[in-house]
Amino acid sequence: MKVPQVKSQKGFVLITALLLLVVVTIIGVSMLRSFGVQQRIATNLREKRRALNAAETAQQYAEWWLSTGNNAATNPITCAALLNANLGQGQVCANILPASVGNVTTVPWVLNGLPVGVTYTPATMTISAAAAAGTYVTPPVFYISSLGTAADGLGQVFQVDAVGYGGNSSAVAVVESTFEVSQGVVNRGGL
Repeated sequence: MKVPQVKSQKGFVLITALLLLVVVTIIGVSMLRSFGVQQRIATNLREKRRALNAAETAQQYAEWWLSTGNNAATNPITCAALLNANLGQGQVCANILPASVGNVTTVPWVLNGLPVGVTYTPATMTISAAAAAGTYVTPPVFYISSLGTAADGLGQVFQVDAVGYGGNSSAVAVVESTFEVSQGVVNRGGL
């Protein structure tokens, strides 16, 4: 009986399989890292949008507050404190915010070492210093500056600045508008 001869193995298949395994592992790890980066980007975009929504909510509240004909709008004061709109407080400032604090994007707004503006927390907003899902780190703040009488003499012009935060203190948005309050009906167009 003839004994079969054993051919010597060179290990080529083993080396090829190991190289293929290394390539697949590298692709898998890079995909996982990519998913992590995309998740962080999506989270940052969501928080920035929440901050912008909070700032716009405060801005709209301030414009509504001005349009209700508050006496504070006709008597601007030198603002030096932080008030709370939810407690019925409000103020129109004679000191214009950019001239007082410099850059309005440097928040919180501080004059003489004290925060200034008016906080406004909508009923649907939850404030928590701890970063919890769906909460905001601090209530939005608005600041109303009196710019004086409108050019046509029929109304008052105000600058409304507002800042909103997302779920952490690094997600911040600042918005600004110029708002005119006038009495009666004014035709600004020529038909």
